[in-house]
Amino acid sequence: MTANTFMDSVFVYRSSGAAPAGDGPLRGLRVAVQPSISVAGWPAEAGSNALAKFRALEDATVVQRLRQAGAFLCGSTRMSEFGFGLRGSEAGGALRERSADAELMLDHMGESRLAAVRAGVCGFKPSWGLVSRFGLIGLIPSMECCAVLSSSPRQIREVIKTAAGQDGLDFSLPDEKSPDFSPHKIDPKNTTIGVISETLAGLQPEYEKMFRASLDALRSEGFKLREMSFPDFPLFPLVHQIVGSVEASSAAGRYDSVRYGPRAPGAKNWNEMYLLSRGIAFGPLVKSYLFQGAFFQFERYEAFEDACRIRARLLAGMKALTAQADFLVFPAVDGAPCGEPATLADTYAQFDSTLFANVTGQPALCLPPGRSAGHTAIQLAGPRLSDARLLDLGEYLTDTWGGQ
Repeated sequence: MTANTFMDSVFVYRSSGAAPAGDGPLRGLRVAVQPSISVAGWPAEAGSNALAKFRALEDATVVQRLRQAGAFLCGSTRMSEFGFGLRGSEAGGALRERSADAELMLDHMGESRLAAVRAGVCGFKPSWGLVSRFGLIGLIPSMECCAVLSSSPRQIREVIKTAAGQDGLDFSLPDEKSPDFSPHKIDPKNTTIGVISETLAGLQPEYEKMFRASLDALRSEGFKLREMSFPDFPLFPLVHQIVGSVEASSAAGRYDSVRYGPRAPGAKNWNEMYLLSRGIAFGPLVKSYLFQGAFFQFERYEAFEDACRIRARLLAGMKALTAQADFLVFPAVDGAPCGEPATLADTYAQFDSTLFANVTGQPALCLPPGRSAGHTAIQLAGPRLSDARLLDLGEYLTDTWGGQ
């Protein structure tokens, strides 16, 4: 497949090849990708100067599997630097303009779910370790994954079903069997959905009212709602910020102008070349994140160790909650102030409602409110590797409430 450089408000690169004629479960599906997901021969700059003019040498595993299933890669979309946050991102724009049927993007802290809220579509972050990360230009290895945007959970199911599974090229994948993605019916009367009371704290009154209307809509369908308490829930942003920044600082070490990245002119020695080149490689937001990670890695390592211990506690706490309910429901709030967040503090505030799933590795699905339900977008989650069942619930609700 060939591609031409093409720049518009959504795409930075568009395919000029014809859609594949072969058969497959995804035949005719138009898939857009972020340029952090490798497509052989396409620019793979990941929105960063650190990879300026870099072209992918081979397909990411997820891309290869989608192609083999008959999907057509229609182009790559504008993204934030390394997919961190949504500043400068046009994720979801290709679906909104009907230029694509699905989009693949990185989810480090909830980007796919908030992009879905903005675009009025569905956003799905799969369980960590379900989809190969080979060929992804990532930043936070233990929290990131390849997420999917689409107008329907049913279409997301087909994409994830195709992409999931073991990959000998990704040694980080746990040795686990993929879940059965065959559809199963949801019986609301025998389904319990948990509501964590701490997730309602701090919501603006108007949004809390809309979210409670969403809960009422679930009750009216016959679902049993159970209120739960998770006192440690407010610790998710702190743990993500410390652990995530340390991982990012380590992962970004490759952009040194020797292995990857532009080389700054005028350096008098190797050390000066390294420092100057690193200085021009990253934008202000990512650079501040890397500085923070280096601080915890080299100056306050005990804080990083504490954050890892707290993360283990949060994982245990979430596991206990998911044992008491079939699913959990959360607000899906874009907490950005007016304009795009420019600081780390503002960026983390923007994703306050979504960070939990990246820390725990569990699947999360964001659903639009639909045409007639009269409530707001919601976020659903389940235990790790409950992806298929979570999509069953998503299909039931979009069918009932009237999807896009």
